[in-house]
Amino acid sequence: MSQDLQPSAAPVDGRAGRGARLAACLARAREGDTTAIEEMVRELNPLLWHVARSQGLDAPTAADVVQTAWLELVRRLDEIRVPEALTGWLATVTRHEAARVHQRARKVVPTDTTALLDTPDPGPDVSDGLLAQERARSLWRCFGQLSERCQQLLRVVAQVDRPDYTEISEAMGMPHGSIGPTRGRCLTRLRELLLLDPLWGAP
Repeated sequence: MSQDLQPSAAPVDGRAGRGARLAACLARAREGDTTAIEEMVRELNPLLWHVARSQGLDAPTAADVVQTAWLELVRRLDEIRVPEALTGWLATVTRHEAARVHQRARKVVPTDTTALLDTPDPGPDVSDGLLAQERARSLWRCFGQLSERCQQLLRVVAQVDRPDYTEISEAMGMPHGSIGPTRGRCLTRLRELLLLDPLWGAP
């Protein structure tokens, strides 16, 4: 299996026949064809990366989680009853592993975002740097008041310029048609919270 599990460019050949193509790769992998695993990694790694990052993991931890998901696939190749559902199976494994790792990290290492936000901006104008820090603090404070579902969705769509709703639907278990409206409601709520925050609108 390839050791490079960092996100790569999404395939450009469309989604038609994707399930059947991946099912064929799974069948080949069960027969010992290691190149089939490589093909699955290239096809699905961007999706799994977004799933892991949507749980609030940093890049190195997300890479570890994605690698764990692929290792789990290799270990359980013969246990997947519906090969066409491989994408959803991998997304679920990744999401559960990412949530487990994130929860464990929160218990062991307290997160101190204030210390990071208080780091001086190296820009030439100190006042501009302070203002940017205040606005960043305001933004993340308001972001933290959103529902967990909104936070996960906005993290996923922020990873790419043109989010693929099909991949997001598979990654988060959301109906395809509800993603856009839900995203809009989450952004509207974030905007409302920001307008109420005096630090965000400070001159």
